[in-house]
Amino acid sequence: MLEHFHVPEEDRVTVRHEDLLKTTTDIFEAMGMPREDAELAADGLVTADIRGCETHGVSNMLRAYVQAFADGKINPTPDWKITHETKAVATIEADKAHGLVICPRAMDIAIKKAKKVGIGAVTIHNSTHAGMMAYHAMRAMPHDMIGYAITGGGAVMVPTFGAEPRVGAVPHAWAVPANKMPPFVLDISSSSVAANKINLLRRTGADLLPGLLADEDGTPLMEAQEVPDTTHLLPWGSTRELGSHKGYGMAVIGQVFSGILSAGLFGVSNPPGNGAQFVAAFSIDAFRDVAEFKDSMDEFLTYLVDTPPAPGHDRVYYAGLPEHEETEIRERDGIPLHREVVEWFDSTADELKLDRIGRI
Repeated sequence: MLEHFHVPEEDRVTVRHEDLLKTTTDIFEAMGMPREDAELAADGLVTADIRGCETHGVSNMLRAYVQAFADGKINPTPDWKITHETKAVATIEADKAHGLVICPRAMDIAIKKAKKVGIGAVTIHNSTHAGMMAYHAMRAMPHDMIGYAITGGGAVMVPTFGAEPRVGAVPHAWAVPANKMPPFVLDISSSSVAANKINLLRRTGADLLPGLLADEDGTPLMEAQEVPDTTHLLPWGSTRELGSHKGYGMAVIGQVFSGILSAGLFGVSNPPGNGAQFVAAFSIDAFRDVAEFKDSMDEFLTYLVDTPPAPGHDRVYYAGLPEHEETEIRERDGIPLHREVVEWFDSTADELKLDRIGRI
C-alpha cells in the first residue's frame, strides 16, 4: 500500500497480531457467531492487517461488521446450502452468511472438486462482505493449486464516460504458489482505488490523489484536493485516454461471474439478491508436474525482481512480494493501528464485557 495511505507515525498504536486476532475473534463470537466461524472470520480480517492491506483489516471493516450484525444484515448462524452442483462447479445460497466465513468454505469445496477433476469453481449469492479477496485465493496454495476469487458489490464506480455509479469496485485476486520465492499474489480492485482507501484518507486527513474519484456529475478529479463527501470511484486508468475502459470491463466481467452467474448482487442499487462472490481452484498437477511448475515460477519471479530499476527506484517487485516482506515485519514488530481505531476497540470491548486489546 502506498505510504500516502498509511497511518501517520504520531497516530500509531502498535499491537501484537496474536492479541488483535484474539480480540477480533471474541468480538465476532459476541455477535453470535460459533467460535469456529468467529476464528475463521477473524483470521481473514487480521491476515489483511498482517500483510499491510489495512483497507480490508480491522481498522475499516470490523466496526462495519459489528453494525451489520446489529442491523440484522449478517446472519451469525446461517443455514447455507448448495443449490446447483456438478463434478466441477457449485452454487451456494449463503443465507446472509459473513463473506469471511462462506468464501473459505466455498473455496474448500472448489479445492475438493479440483482434486478430483482438475478445476473447481463455486459461485455464491445472498452473502455479505468478504474482506480481502486474496485471503480466499491463497487458501488454494497449500494444496498445490492456483486460487482465484472475485466479489461483486453495489454501484460505487462510474462507467467510463458515465455520470453516476453503475458498477461495483469488483476486486479480483489470484494466488500462485512457487518453490523458494514468495508466492505471486495479485489482489486488485477494478477501480482506481478501493473505496476503503478513501476512508483511510478521511481518517488521516491526507489529500485525495489525482485520478481516484469523480465529482457528482462524473467528471474525473485529476488534481490533488481535500477528500469530497461523495465517493464516486473511477475505474482503474481514471480516464479513457489512460485506459479506464479496462478497469470498467474488469468490473463488468467480475460482476457477471460473481453476481449474475450466482443470481446475486451485480451493481443495481436494490437488487433481488445480495452480496455475491466467485472462487475457483486450479490443480497444478492436472496441467503439469507440480515441482517443475514451482521451479519455473521461481525462475520467472527471480527474473522479474532482477530487473534493473529505473532512475529514482531501488528495486523491482512483483505482486505478493511486498506483502510477504510486510508480514515478516508485522509478525515480529506488531501491527500499527490508528489511535482512533484502538479507542473504538476499547469502547467496544468494554460494552461487550471483553478484554481490551493489548499494546506493545
